[in-house]
Amino acid sequence: MPRSGQPGRSVSSRLFEVLFAFRPGRSRLTLADLTRETGLPHATVRRLALELVEAGALERAPDGGFTVGIRLWQLGTLAPLSVPLRTAALPFMDDLHHALRQHVQLAVLEGTEAVLVERLSADNAVDVMSKVGERLPLHCSGVGKVLLAHAGPELLGQVIEQGLSAYTGRTVTDPARLRTMLAECRESGVAVVREETTPGVDSVATRILNADGEVVAALSVVVGAGSVDLRTVRPAVIASGLAASRRLGWHPSAGLR
Repeated sequence: MPRSGQPGRSVSSRLFEVLFAFRPGRSRLTLADLTRETGLPHATVRRLALELVEAGALERAPDGGFTVGIRLWQLGTLAPLSVPLRTAALPFMDDLHHALRQHVQLAVLEGTEAVLVERLSADNAVDVMSKVGERLPLHCSGVGKVLLAHAGPELLGQVIEQGLSAYTGRTVTDPARLRTMLAECRESGVAVVREETTPGVDSVATRILNADGEVVAALSVVVGAGSVDLRTVRPAVIASGLAASRRLGWHPSAGLR
């Protein structure tokens, strides 16, 4: 639990503590929840929460619970990465979704995790562990491997130092083997993951590049293990990633940075 009640903390930092207490799976919080999550005094949390309600950043239900307000949501939609990225990728994600009738995911790198910023799912799609806004491990998810492969040796070292947790019996936890897989991913632009994050779930992921040739996101399809031949899915995923990259201004002459 974060503790931000120390003397000297600015009002703005305490406001952010209250706002960042909201996250996927915790989208509706009471004053008691906010106090527990932030570590701030109850009276301080109440004052800050009510100020945020007045500003439109939070909304308060009749029973006293708090949710993210419409003005804060509107602000979030202006994020310079997510808006152009989603706009560029969604048409091709939709094509993959209609072709496979499973999950198609879009993720970006944040810290030592991948954050899902969009997902299209069919009603009968295989059950997966994450939702939009939630995080996936870099070392064993399809989108995570793509992002980690292109992020540089410093991040890889940090991820290995934190420990390669085994989510299933097939999760790659050997650093040497992971390095080999990431080198292959950098070469091909594709990561194929078989039941490493969730039992019975496979994925194929590829990179999305910006105009400067930098990898800014990863796109993946997630299917039931053995439900499709991943070799037949791979070309369509690669083509979708390249098409989204072109919509972001990338051209083959820019190469890969």
